[in-house]
Amino acid sequence: MKNNSYRFVMTKEERHEIIMEALIKHGSVLVSDLVSMLNVSAVTVRKDLTELEKSDKLYRSHGKAVLVNPYINNRSVNEKEKLATDEKHAIGREAARLITRNDSICIASGTTVHALARDIVPIHKLTVVSASLPVSNILSQHENIDIYQLGGMLRHSSLSVVGEYASRILDQCSFSKLYLGVDGIDVDYGITTTEIREATLNQKMMAAAQKTIVLADSSKFGRRGFAKIADIDAVDIIITDAGVSPKVIKKLEDLGIELIIAGDAML
Repeated sequence: MKNNSYRFVMTKEERHEIIMEALIKHGSVLVSDLVSMLNVSAVTVRKDLTELEKSDKLYRSHGKAVLVNPYINNRSVNEKEKLATDEKHAIGREAARLITRNDSICIASGTTVHALARDIVPIHKLTVVSASLPVSNILSQHENIDIYQLGGMLRHSSLSVVGEYASRILDQCSFSKLYLGVDGIDVDYGITTTEIREATLNQKMMAAAQKTIVLADSSKFGRRGFAKIADIDAVDIIITDAGVSPKVIKKLEDLGIELIIAGDAML
C-alpha cells in the first residue's frame, strides 16, 4: 500500500516570517527553540539568523536571537530628536507633573529630558541643576526658575557637559529628584549610556538625589549602552510608554520600582 503522507517543508521565506513573529512576540528566542519550532537543523536556523541579521532585522547573541541590536551606538542629539517624538512628549508631560512647589531638581541629558523641560511651567519657585545646554536654554524663559548650568567638557553629540568640573558642584548639592535619560534599560544588567564620562556624572547625580526618575521610551528596554550607570534597583521610578512588554513590567514591579506609563488613562 502506497504511503500518501509527506513531511511539509517550509520555504526560507516562511521560516524567516515565523522567526520574526516569534521575536516580535517574545523579544528574544533561543536557537534550540527555533529548531523545534521550524523542524529543521540547527545549521539551517543559524543560516536563517545570519541572513536576517545582515538585513538588520535581528541581533544574534550567545545561542539566541533578539529583535534588535541591544548595544547602542552613540548618535547625535538632532538624530535622536526625530525618534519616538510622540512617546517622548507624553513621557515629558508625566515627568513634569511630579515636580512640587519650591522643588529642587536635577536634569541630566538626552532628548527625553528636553521634552520634560518643554512641559515645565512652574507657578512657584523652582531650582534646577542642569547638565544639558538645551534644557537650560528652554527653561531660561521662566523667570521663577533658578538654573545652575554645570560646567565642563561639552559633548557635541548630546550638547551636554561631562567631566570633573561638572561633577564638583554636585558635591555641594542635594535634590529631591533626578530626571535621568538613558540609552538602555536591561532589567538584569541595569541602566546604561553610550559614554563612560556621562555614566560617571550620572552616578554623582544619583548620589545627590533623594529619588531617581528614569525617562525612557519603550525602545530603550532590552538594550545596553557601552557604559553602565547603575543597577536597575537603584532606580525609584521609570516613566515610559505602553510599548513595554508585560514580562518586563512584572519584573520591575517585583523589584519595587514604580512604573508610570505615559498616556495610560488609569494614571
